[in-house]
Amino acid sequence: MPISAAPSSLAEFNAKLLEISDSLPKRLRQCADYVGKNTDIIAVSTVAELSKAAGVQPSAFMRFCTLMGFSGYSEMQRMFRETHVQRWPDYATRLENLRASGEESPSALLAEFAEAGRTSLENLVGTVDAQTLERAVAALAKAPMIHIIGLSRAFPVATYLAYAFEKMNVPAILHGKFGNLQHRHAILSDDVLIVITFAPYSQETLDLASYAQGRSNQIIAITDAQNSQLHGYDAMMLNVSEEDVGAFRALAAPLSLAITLAVAVGTRHKNGRNRK
Repeated sequence: MPISAAPSSLAEFNAKLLEISDSLPKRLRQCADYVGKNTDIIAVSTVAELSKAAGVQPSAFMRFCTLMGFSGYSEMQRMFRETHVQRWPDYATRLENLRASGEESPSALLAEFAEAGRTSLENLVGTVDAQTLERAVAALAKAPMIHIIGLSRAFPVATYLAYAFEKMNVPAILHGKFGNLQHRHAILSDDVLIVITFAPYSQETLDLASYAQGRSNQIIAITDAQNSQLHGYDAMMLNVSEEDVGAFRALAAPLSLAITLAVAVGTRHKNGRNRK
C-alpha cells in the first residue's frame, strides 16, 4: 500500500483512517480500530501503552504510524498534541464566551467557580489512589532532598508546595526556567522529584522527569489523566481532575493535594525528629 503525506489535522487523520481501514491486515486493523475509538488519549499516551491496549506489539503500532504517513509515533503524537491544545480557546475567546453567556458578573463568576471547586474537590478523593498517596508520602519523608517542577498553569501549585515544605523545614528545591538556568544536576542519589503538569504537558517538565528516571530517582506526578505520558517514567501517579468555568480551570483540586502532601511529609519529619 503506497504511503501518502501525513495528516495535519484530526479531520484529515480521521478521513485517512476511514479510507484505509478495510484494507489493513489484522494487527494493523486492530491499531486502526483502537486509535479510531480513542483519539482523545493519543496526545498523552506512550506507544507502549497504546499497543498494549490495542492488543498488538509496539512494532505493529509503529508500522501503523508509518502507514498513516508519519515518520513514526512521535510525529503522529505531535499532531494530536497540537490538536489537543487547540481544543482550549485562547483567553480572549474564553472571556468573550463568558460575556456571551451572561456569566461575567463578579457574583456569577464567584458562584460558578465555587461550584466548580466543590465538584473538583469531591472528585479528588475518588481519583487519588490511597495506596499510591501513602507510598508517595513515605518516599518524600525519606528523601534527603525533594525536587519540584511545575510550569505554566502548574506553576502556582509547585511554588505553593515549595513554600509549604520550606515552612515545615523539609528540604526542597523548586526547579523552573528562572534565568534559563538548569538545576537538574542538583538531583542526587535518593532524592525524589515531584512533577506537576496538566495537558498539554510541559516539555521541560517531561525532560526533567526523563533525566530523573535515567538516574533511578523516584518520581511523583501530580497530573490530570490516568494515561498521562508520565506513566512512561515509572512515576507514582496522583491524578486530579478539575472542573472548568467557561474553559477557565481553577486549581482547587491540585492545591488541596499539594497541601496534603506537604502536611503529611512535614508531620513525619517532625515525628522523626522527636524520636531521636
